Amino acid sequence: MQQLLTHLFFGIYSLTILGVILVVITDNRNPLKSVPWIVVLLLAPGVGLFFYFFFGQNLSKRRILSRRMRRRLATQLADDAGSGPGVPEAHRPLARLLVNTLHAVPLYGTRITAYTDGRSKMEALLGEIARARRHIHVQYYIFSDDRTGRTLRDALIAKARQGVVVRVLYDDVGCHHVKKAFFEEMRREGIEVRAFLHVKFPLFTSKINYRNHRKIVVIDGRVGFLGGMNIADRYLRGTSWGTWRDTHFRLEGGGTAGLQASFLSDWTATTRQRPADDDLFPSPERFGDNAMQLLAGGPFGKWRALLLAESFAIARARRRVWIQTPYYLPSEVLNSALQEAALAGIDVRLMLPERSDARLVELASHSFLDDMLKAGVRIEFYRPGFLHAKLLLVDDDLAVIGSANMDFRSFEHNFEINAFVYDRDFTARMAELFEQDAAHCRTITPGEWFHRPRALRLAESFMRLFAPLM
Repeated sequence: MQQLLTHLFFGIYSLTILGVILVVITDNRNPLKSVPWIVVLLLAPGVGLFFYFFFGQNLSKRRILSRRMRRRLATQLADDAGSGPGVPEAHRPLARLLVNTLHAVPLYGTRITAYTDGRSKMEALLGEIARARRHIHVQYYIFSDDRTGRTLRDALIAKARQGVVVRVLYDDVGCHHVKKAFFEEMRREGIEVRAFLHVKFPLFTSKINYRNHRKIVVIDGRVGFLGGMNIADRYLRGTSWGTWRDTHFRLEGGGTAGLQASFLSDWTATTRQRPADDDLFPSPERFGDNAMQLLAGGPFGKWRALLLAESFAIARARRRVWIQTPYYLPSEVLNSALQEAALAGIDVRLMLPERSDARLVELASHSFLDDMLKAGVRIEFYRPGFLHAKLLLVDDDLAVIGSANMDFRSFEHNFEINAFVYDRDFTARMAELFEQDAAHCRTITPGEWFHRPRALRLAESFMRLFAPLM
């Protein structure tokens, strides 16, 4: 009897594994993502099955965010934005791509202020919160219960007591370490607080891999913030081995409405209720003649708009492609576009942290650098600490800023928001910041890179197999 039960167990178990593999295959994903799952399920079926239920299921065909809501907000943005100087002719195909994939309409006359350290960003954010009169919308992937988090929480509570409407949206996985009491204190003061894609057994297996990585604040519909910085002490104080180099931005003018639309879309998807405030989209002021498109990408719909847009922009570059990213785990399309640009004589530079906060991701990332160097890409390692900034510069009049990294997770799984800014002055300012960081970098030479230890190269190649899953 025991032998029969054993055979029955292994029979059911094997059928389950084969069934999951069949699901992975018939899902028609990118083979770069399907193959690692099949390898894991075949070599370590027990562990593989466990991780697949947590991290492997595909939500892209589910309507997490309302398409109708996105279209309605896009129409309102287009009506409010009116006409402007337009997108530079060289980038008009890119602009149409952003409109056709995610209704990212051009917005005009945005004043952009950059912050390159957590302290100055927090001072600016707290100052704007203090001036709020009607509403404050806050959305972060990480909202820590530490000195920085409590400072922001107390500032929001103070405004709620003054009658300002405050809404807070946090990612449930990004804030898994935060005790409920931290958010409950805000709720007791009348602040509306919600967790995005709440993770709760047994439903969490289809949600835990899809996280909201956006960092957005909108105040009175007139000023907004976006970028790479979350709410935690390390963004101000750095790491144990050095500084935390990041970039965040304050928007005033047309771009603020785009941030508001993104927040409202996520808020409505979470609460199933759209805020009824009548002052969410005040008439924007015009600051200059620049154009901006805010692309709120995510794991929904047919197109991976962020990946398509950035690959398309790189492929059409004529003079320069400069990139800052903490993690480089590219798709084949993006990797090929950068190599082709370098082989064509375009100035391609890739800036990464010399030391990462995720060792396995660092190993996988380094496996992609051999071919980049052979193609002529200039690779620079930032040395003073951890580089967490996200920046893409194309030629002299396009800068891409926001929350997305150059990796599979940002392009395939996360809800991200990037701003495509068409403006020579702003691009020049970002290029100057890039050059300032480059002064603190070590440029990698082929002779040095190709002679690193064989065991290290083997580890990098092994981890590359799992890059699409990281």
